[in-house]
This record gives sequence, C-alpha cells and structure tokens, in this order.
Amino acid sequence: MDFAMLASLGVFLALNLAAASSGAIFRPGEWYARLAKPAWTPPNWAFPVVWSILFLMNAASGWLVWQTAGPAASGPLGLYVLSLVLNASWSAVFFGLHRMVLGFVNVSLIWLSIVAVALAFWPISPVAAALQLPYLVWVTIAAALNLTVARMNQVAARSA
Repeated sequence: MDFAMLASLGVFLALNLAAASSGAIFRPGEWYARLAKPAWTPPNWAFPVVWSILFLMNAASGWLVWQTAGPAASGPLGLYVLSLVLNASWSAVFFGLHRMVLGFVNVSLIWLSIVAVALAFWPISPVAAALQLPYLVWVTIAAALNLTVARMNQVAARSA
C-alpha cells in the first residue's frame, strides 16, 4: 500500500472514530439503567463490541468507494458522511437529552441513510455496498429497541 492509500484509509477510520466518539461522550448512565427495557435487549457489553466492528466495516466500505472512484464518488460519499453525522447525533439526543421519541426519529433517519449509502455504493463497489448490510441490520435492531424503550417508559419520557 502506498502513502496515498494509507492516508485515505486513515481519513475513513478517523471519520468513523469521530462518529463513534459520540457514544463515549454521551453514555447510557443511571438514567438509562433505570428505564424499563424489553427482555430481548442485548447485553451491555455487546454494544461497544458490535459498534466497533461496524465502524471498522463502515470505514472499509467508504475507503473502497474512494479507492474505486475517487472524487467522482462525491455524491455517494456525501451520503456516507451524512449517515455518520446522523449516527453521531443519536447518542446526544437519546442519552444526552433523554429524548427517546426524537431518538427514534433520528435512528429512523440513520436507517434510511444507510439504505441510501448502500444503493449509492452498489454501482461503484458491490463489496462496499455489502459492507453496509450488517450496519443496517444492527440499526434495525437499535431502532426497534429505541421505539420499544420509548413505549415502555412513556411516563418517564414525559417527565425527563
């Protein structure tokens, strides 16, 4: 790998690390621990493990598109960056502001953005598009969990 390839990979890793850092800043904490949650809620340890893997896959996905098309992929890569911004904002909305319904709106927009990214990446790199699919599955689970927690805690949501 030459320097330019390594540098571009570093950029995609940094973008994903920046989005992931929101989860480190806005942590679940006591507020989330007190909320009623469905029995199918993944264990707490699963979240950082799964998100780390997904952000690495997402970085690889964006990097593959950049390596294949470069600046000609500015539209699809713009959607990719938008998806990262939406992802970064969810922790602030849900854990930081305690706005569960707004968090569901946000995670729904993340879901739509992942679909848009995968569709935009497909003609450039089917592998890059396929790397979005585990992300989409996990965000589907996250959206269902967000909505269920919001419904289970309607009184808490109104008073928070």
